[in-house]
Amino acid sequence: MGVSVDSQFANKAYAEQIGVTFPLLSDFTREVTTKYGILNEKFPVAHRTTFVIDKDGVIQHIDREKDALDPSGAGAACSLLEHKKGN
Repeated sequence: MGVSVDSQFANKAYAEQIGVTFPLLSDFTREVTTKYGILNEKFPVAHRTTFVIDKDGVIQHIDREKDALDPSGAGAACSLLEHKKGN
């Protein structure tokens, strides 16, 4: 899923525009981004970040800023988790 500090209406329009096929949630109150430590306090927006969270809710991988634009790191982390699950 994706989380954005934009409104649910802006997220819906953006998702439709780019063809997002996963849930895009609004953190308009900035509660989630604050708790994850990715809120830019100077400009109340979130730093672009990708978290891979396992089924137990444990963060297994984090990509920040430019690295978060390329999904290959998160994909590799998910693949590793899948292989661990199989053992």
